[in-house]
Amino acid sequence: MKINLNQILEEKGKTMYWLAEQTGIGYPNIFNLSKGKTTSVKFEVLELICNALQCTPNDILIIEKR
Repeated sequence: MKINLNQILEEKGKTMYWLAEQTGIGYPNIFNLSKGKTTSVKFEVLELICNALQCTPNDILIIEKR
């Protein structure tokens, strides 16, 4: 599974700094999520991101075929 956060941010014209401010999630956590350097995401975090970006988890999480 891949996190598609960078593409969503780009499409919305937003930055990781903006997202960190809007959600209260620390910038290092946003950075790690966007770079695929994390192995799990709490539902609360996913909800905060989706609300800020006005999207759904389906927009952010992508299943990669093996």
